[in-house]
Amino acid sequence: MGDVVNFSRKERTLVDFIVASSKDRRQFQRAQALLWLDDGESVDEVASRLYVSRQTIYNWILRAQAESAQSLGQRLADAPRSRRPPTAQGIIDPLIEPSIDTDPREFGYRSTVWTAALLVAYLAEYQHVEVSLRSVGYALERLDIHWKFSRYDLARSSPTWRQAKGGSNAGGGRAPERSS
Repeated sequence: MGDVVNFSRKERTLVDFIVASSKDRRQFQRAQALLWLDDGESVDEVASRLYVSRQTIYNWILRAQAESAQSLGQRLADAPRSRRPPTAQGIIDPLIEPSIDTDPREFGYRSTVWTAALLVAYLAEYQHVEVSLRSVGYALERLDIHWKFSRYDLARSSPTWRQAKGGSNAGGGRAPERSS
């Protein structure tokens, strides 16, 4: 048994269960550290193996040994925090780059060109990454991908543009002048 951590048989079984079943990486790491300490390894060895400081290991020990209404599994898990969500910078770039040259119809979309909104949908549906339009725009800038925007200058069009397109001038433009 270790000098720093001395689990009872029941506690040891519980920590073994957490290591075997935890889906949370941090909770798993904390429980594994406690098992190694209980097996007799030193705090320095465990800290070195997990690439954390000795103080972090001591904090984990205090968390596990704290008297609380929470179970040991809850004490080893991260507490919910309100903070700024992580940025998508660098995460979505390698996801967008290979797909930008493909036809969106290959993924079942009814479009022949990628748009920022379509890339947001693609990332959510196929890559399981939720991002905003702005994040996709930033990624496209980083990847040096330029969009060509349509120009709608109908308001500045010539009064005879319908005739140039093969239509009549009836119903648009100015009314014919009356002769007196």
